[in-house]
Amino acid sequence: MERFPFRTGLSRSVVGTYGLSRPTEQSLVLDRSEVLSFCGRNDRKIRRLQTGLKAEILTRGTEIVALGEAQDVERAMQALRELLAVQRQSGQPLTDQQLDQAIQALQDDEEPAGGLSSVFLDRIALPRASRHVAPLTRGQKRYIDAIRHADIVMSTGPAGTGKTYLAVAMAVWHLAQGVVRRIVLVRPAVEAGERLGFLPGDIAAKFDPFVRPLYDALYDMMDPEKVKDYLETGIIEIAPLAFMRGRTLNESFVILDEGQNTTVEQMKMFLTRLGVNSRAVVTGDITQIDLPEGKTSGLVHAQKVLREITGIEFVRFSERDVVRHALVQKIVRAYERAGKRP
Repeated sequence: MERFPFRTGLSRSVVGTYGLSRPTEQSLVLDRSEVLSFCGRNDRKIRRLQTGLKAEILTRGTEIVALGEAQDVERAMQALRELLAVQRQSGQPLTDQQLDQAIQALQDDEEPAGGLSSVFLDRIALPRASRHVAPLTRGQKRYIDAIRHADIVMSTGPAGTGKTYLAVAMAVWHLAQGVVRRIVLVRPAVEAGERLGFLPGDIAAKFDPFVRPLYDALYDMMDPEKVKDYLETGIIEIAPLAFMRGRTLNESFVILDEGQNTTVEQMKMFLTRLGVNSRAVVTGDITQIDLPEGKTSGLVHAQKVLREITGIEFVRFSERDVVRHALVQKIVRAYERAGKRP
C-alpha cells in the first residue's frame, strides 16, 4: 500500500512514554474519496485532533492508525469513529468548531462514543431553503432537548453560547410545523450604562436597538419577505416586556431575552402570561445585570423559587459552550477568575 505518514513510524515520544517497542495499534479505514475531507490538507484536521489525544495518530494511505497504551488507543478510535460517522451522515466535512468541541470533550475526559454524533447530527430544519441549525456543544444539545420537552425553559450563561439564537430557531421550527400559531419575542427595556430617553424617535424607534439581535436571528432563518409579512400581521411580535401586562398568550412560542434585567415582579408577570398550548423560553446572563442597585434580578429569583416545579427546566451554559471567536471563551474565563478574587 502507498504510504503517506502523518508521522513517520513510531515517534520517540511513543517509545519513551510506553517503554514498548510494540504498543497497541488500531486502525480505521476510509474510502479514498473521503481521505482529504476527513484528514484535511496535509493532515491538518488530524494534527488538530491530536492535541486532545494521548495516543499517537498516523495516516497510511486510506488508513488512520492509533498507537499507544490500550486505553488511550481505544479512546482515540472511539473519537475518530464518531467524527467519521458525523461526516458521513451529514454529508459535510467536519468544521473547525466541531473539531474543537471534540478536543474539549477529550481533554475533559468525557466519553466521546455515542456523544459527538448525537450533538452534531441533531438538526433544526428551518423554512429558509437549505437552512438548518445544529448544536455545537453538549450544553447546546441539552438546551434544545429541554425546549422540546418542557413548557418553560430558563437558560443562563455567558455571551456567545447561543441561548437566544437557538431559542429563536426552535420558535421558528414550532411555527413552521404548526405547533404554535405565533412567536412573541420580548425584552426588558433596560439600558446597559446608557439612557434610553436620549435616543431619537418614538418608543418603537427607541426600543429597536434592544431587539436587533432578535431581528438578526429571524432574518438569518427565514425569508426576509416572510419575516416582514409575519411582523405586519402579528404572527411574529417583538415587544417591550411592559407591553405584556394583562395579556394571555395562547398557542404561542414566547421568548424573554435578557431575562436577568427583569425585576422579580416583572418575571412573575411574564411567566403568568402563558396560555393554552404555549411554551416559553427565558434567556439571560446573570453576570451582566443592569438593574438599579438594590433591585433583585427576576431570573436569579426564579431559579431559586421555581426549581422544584415539574414542567420547568433550567439549563446552565458555561464558557465551554461559547461558540463565537476563540478569544471570547478566554475573555469569559478571565472575568470569572477576576470576579472570584477578594
